[in-house]
Amino acid sequence: METEPLELVIVGGGPAGIATALFLQRLAPDLARRIVLLERARYPREKVCAGAVAGRALKLLASIGALPEVPRVELRGIAVSTPVGDLVAHCDQPAGWVVRRSEFDAALAALAVSRGLTLEQGCRVTGVRAPASGLVEVDIEGGRTLRANAVVGADGVGSMVRRALGWSRGQIIAQAVEVDTERLPTDGPTDVMRFDLHASSLRGYAWDFPTPLDGRVRMSRGVYDLGPRTIDPGVRLDTHVANAIRVGEKRRFAERGIDLREPISRPRVILVGEAAGIDPVLGEGIAQAVLYGARAARYLATKLRRRSFGFEDYGRFMWGDSLAVDLRIRAHALPWVYGSTRGVAERLVANSDALARAGLDYFAGRPVSRRDVARAGIDLIAGAAMARGRSYLRGASAGLRG
Repeated sequence: METEPLELVIVGGGPAGIATALFLQRLAPDLARRIVLLERARYPREKVCAGAVAGRALKLLASIGALPEVPRVELRGIAVSTPVGDLVAHCDQPAGWVVRRSEFDAALAALAVSRGLTLEQGCRVTGVRAPASGLVEVDIEGGRTLRANAVVGADGVGSMVRRALGWSRGQIIAQAVEVDTERLPTDGPTDVMRFDLHASSLRGYAWDFPTPLDGRVRMSRGVYDLGPRTIDPGVRLDTHVANAIRVGEKRRFAERGIDLREPISRPRVILVGEAAGIDPVLGEGIAQAVLYGARAARYLATKLRRRSFGFEDYGRFMWGDSLAVDLRIRAHALPWVYGSTRGVAERLVANSDALARAGLDYFAGRPVSRRDVARAGIDLIAGAAMARGRSYLRGASAGLRG
């Protein structure tokens, strides 16, 4: 057993864990010398993910000189296809990237090591004990135990930290299936990411993202499904890519959406990134992982210096910035987007240029026009009114027939 306790153990070496360490090092370099990052795999490790990274996260990494140099496709537009119409928003400046997660995560990890942070690869955590008082103990496969003042669970959807502390896996678990293919003539520009909402029985969407693969721009295509499932997402993916030439095998993964009722901290332990929960509507995770890490670092820098390890106010702190607003809006929008009012959402998405511009600006990390926000609100009200009118007419018609 380690005799000298560490300041902090971060379990998970993905964007959430590494961002937490990098931003904490910037804020409290004296504390960072006693931080250890644990990653169960070895870089470059395969990580199944569509790979879209929002510009708002890239700008945050750039603010501390931590923007990784990796192969990428720059995004300048978004396209959405629905049963009631299609919409495309495009801008002149890059709004984000599409990357390969194996390359992106490895580059972030190398950057952390180059800055003197301790990162242990091939370390599988088998247990976490966090008593009400005293140090946290983190057990590693092979019989080693680390003792620390605090632990950050940044270990994704299958979080060992969550499970070890007795927290549930979560109520909002999406399944996704993806495959890489060659491009089709119908794919359009290589700087646009596309979402397809045509399958109304699917509580989710299909995607087509340009992706950098073997020095070329190919396509990452997939299906995101929140369930309940009447058809396997893999079968839906087969239909979605029926006309494309595959350049890889289908890959499956799960994602945890944020549930505002679930805990994300206890004394000496906090969760970040997907271990805490990400966007449940679209499953956007990389940008939110970076935002989680930056925000958590601010919290930890203060608490660790004050030797205050109760962490009872972590949730209130995390919900006090733009990340919280974003996650709250998406969590509350989930039943509206994929529930009985889905038709209203689809009409709004297909017909509101203002909403598309606002969404693209937000994704890019640019100021969102108040005019676009107001216009999108008007479009939403109009769409809801139209839906109510149609519902009334159907009811009246049924009454007359009766």
